[in-house]
Amino acid sequence: MPARDAIQILDAPRCHLGEGPCYDPGTDTAWWVDILERRLFAASLASGRVREHALPFMASAVAAVDGERQLLAGENGLYLRIIADEKLSLHCPLEADDAGTRSNDGRVHPSGALWISTMGRNAEAGRGGIYHVVGTRVTRLYGGLTIPNAICFSPDGATAYFADTDDDRLKRVAVDRRTGLPTGEPATLYDHRGGEGGLDGAAVDAEGLIWSARWGAGCIDAYSPEGERVRTIAVPASRPSCPTFAGPALDRLLITSAYEGMTDDERAADPDHGRTFLLTVGVRGLLEPSFRLSA
Repeated sequence: MPARDAIQILDAPRCHLGEGPCYDPGTDTAWWVDILERRLFAASLASGRVREHALPFMASAVAAVDGERQLLAGENGLYLRIIADEKLSLHCPLEADDAGTRSNDGRVHPSGALWISTMGRNAEAGRGGIYHVVGTRVTRLYGGLTIPNAICFSPDGATAYFADTDDDRLKRVAVDRRTGLPTGEPATLYDHRGGEGGLDGAAVDAEGLIWSARWGAGCIDAYSPEGERVRTIAVPASRPSCPTFAGPALDRLLITSAYEGMTDDERAADPDHGRTFLLTVGVRGLLEPSFRLSA
């Protein structure tokens, strides 16, 4: 485990199901959500001040649009949010006709297209999918998944990665750098079946390593583009959920966590459950691209 001073616990409320972080370098602010409690958080990394915003729906991911707006993946659609006045407007629906599903993991491809996943509200088998969104055009890429996670992209935008936590295999697929659409069939990059915990959210660093939270195992793993697990770093919470690179040098990982499904005894044994962390990992990350509003 890294030295304690390499891990900072943000002064933010515990998250029932923390997810979907992103970082704004213009204001040195990290954003993330608590899906189940319908909350959005904004943390000034310089001051440590954390603001909490109530949401009228469950949101699972935050993406930048420009200096004034951001995109929230909501339970029935994608919403634009004006940062200054917190006004929300529907950008486009996403499985709005299926009340049994909600959005889950998502990342923006270097082209500006969003990959966003859905899943059953009770993680029912096969209810999940992954979509490609550019402007308001929504294209279903993959179906029959259970808990789609680990969506991220290689630095050159030519490869997409994703996983189904229920299946526990990290997949890769070739994509068009200009559009973010797949040009081949997914193949297994790393088979984690039988290992402790499950693959959750992920982010890619400047060298192309895939940093994935391992739900239930209290750690972050780094995988090479060739499919080798090259590094494992323990974190204080047993259920880390999603990382993103943050800080002016993009040299820290902001990691959300959760206490969803934990018993009272499990929470007592895991005192930092649901906390949000900043972890110094000694590598430089990539800034998440902004979502492109026009097709």
